Formats: sequence, C-alpha cells, structure tokens
Amino acid sequence: MAFANSAVSDIIATTIQSRSGELADNVTQNNPLLMYLNKRGNIRTFSGGNVILEEIMYNDSTTNNTNSYSGYEVLNISPNSPISSAQYAIAQYASAVTISGLELLQNSGKEAIIDLIEGRIRIAEAQLKNRIDTDLYLDGTGNGGKNLTGLAAAIPDAPTSGTYGGIDRATWSFWQSKKYSGVTDGGAAVSAANIIPYMTNLALQLVRGTDKADLILADANYYSLYANALQAIQRITSESDAGSGFATLSFFGGGTQAKVIMGGGNGSHATANHMWFLNTNYLHFRPHADRNFVPIGGERQAVNQDAIVKLMGWAGNLTVSNSSLNGVLIA
Repeated sequence: MAFANSAVSDIIATTIQSRSGELADNVTQNNPLLMYLNKRGNIRTFSGGNVILEEIMYNDSTTNNTNSYSGYEVLNISPNSPISSAQYAIAQYASAVTISGLELLQNSGKEAIIDLIEGRIRIAEAQLKNRIDTDLYLDGTGNGGKNLTGLAAAIPDAPTSGTYGGIDRATWSFWQSKKYSGVTDGGAAVSAANIIPYMTNLALQLVRGTDKADLILADANYYSLYANALQAIQRITSESDAGSGFATLSFFGGGTQAKVIMGGGNGSHATANHMWFLNTNYLHFRPHADRNFVPIGGERQAVNQDAIVKLMGWAGNLTVSNSSLNGVLIA
C-alpha cells in the first residue's frame, strides 16, 4: 500500500539523526553515574565483536613465580601471565517513532509534520533515557536477561558467588567486590548516627596504594542519612559540581576522598538503601560506535497499514575491569 507521502520517512530519519548527538549527551546528563564517567572519559565505544571485552590483570597464586633468593639458587621461571578478559553481552535497546497516513493528512504542511514528529521523538528519547537509567541499577536479568548488566550485577549485595563478565566469583576471589552491611557487619541498621563509620570501614577495604573509591553513589535514603550526619560540621557541596544538576557532597575517610552524589530523588530508579563506592578508573559505559542513539534500519512500512515506523536504537553495556576495588553499603 502506498503511503500518503513517502517523503515523511526521510523527515523522521533526518530529524532523529539531527538529534542523535544531543540524545547521547542527554542520557549521560540524565544519570549522575554516567555524567561522571563521561567527565572522566570512561564512556568508550566499541566497534564490533560478539561480546564486549575488558582486559584484566590479576594475581594467580598457582602461577606466581615471584620470590626472594640467595646467591646461585635456582630461580622459578615457570610461565606467569595472569592476563585475561571479562566479557559482557551486547544489550540492545530501541524506541519507536510512528506516524499514520491519517495523522499525516491531519497535519498537512511540512512544518506541521515536523512539529508532530519532533514531539514524538522527544517522548521516545525520554522513554529510552529512563529505561537505561533504570537498568543501570539492576542486574540484567529483567526482560528475559536482555537488559544491560548494571550495578546490582557489577557490585552485588552478595559478592562471593555468581558469574559476572564470564568469571565465576566463587572460584576467583579477585573478582569479588566488597560489601558492608549495617546490620550484619556493623551491628545496627544504617542511620545518621553510624553511617560515617560504616562508610569509613567500607572505604578502607577499597584502598590499594593510590587506588581508592573516588565516587560514592547513594539512593535518596542513604544520601539523606549522610547529609544529616554532616549537619553538625556543616560540610557543604563541592563548588566544582554546583552546575552538575545533582546533589553533591564530599567524603573524607578511610584513606579516601570522594564525591558523594545522589542517584535518588523524584523519578529516580536507584535501588533503595544502597550506597555504591566506585573506583571509576575501572568502570566504563560501552556503547557500540554505530548504535549510540541513532536511527536504525531502513524504512518500515507495513504491507497492510497506512503507517510508517522508524526506530531509535542503542547497544552496549556497563563494564568493570576490576571488581575488588568497588563496594556497596547496604542495610
């Protein structure tokens, strides 16, 4: 069936294309974690392959040949090359922009068509941003396991079991992140009275030489507890982050100096009663170079409908290259 005006497909495509760069930027600005990863240059595209790879170095005690020696003692020169890769599935997301022949006739004139399409593209953008923001906090098992693997998988509440990035945490302890439970490890539920020592205890577990957590992402509940704990000393937000649009505090403790940002708030999808301690040197957002909020596919027109559809898509995942330097504070 001939569409009322085949040129409308070009209008949809070019309008989406002209907004694709803006959308990619808006997604990073929509989520405090992605905003800071973007500032660090940790949003890295990949160009192909059936999975996303992150190279890792680790200590394998069974092959480590490093030792002291004396004089002519025979040295251990057995192979020692503990270098591997964590691998992550390519998660795909799409949002559809549609227009029917009737709507095209009702919105006659090029300007009217563009206004209609622009409004629908804005809706599709918002839905795509919100969906990715939601999934960044989850474990990837939703929607039949097709979602990206977010913080619940990368830095889980139970870090000593399960497989992440293709590596079994129960077998390889170097791949276990850290967790600190207020009730289990601290002896009492997290509160304004104890959240700072709890944060300090977790931060200490994440220090390795100069490596340490540099970003602390909290849901609204734990951010509020931390802010209340600071009232007596009136520690204020960092001026350098005043224009970020996100509530930002500072944390100094356990050998760590880090920004504390709120992933919670109105419309947020941050998991309740969680505070993630992140070393952003080892955390990356990895979109595909050819599928980073752009129109995908050609013109889609149903053979038995007077309508046309264009898809806006993204593909990639959140990846980690060192789990042991990241942790989470839970109830």
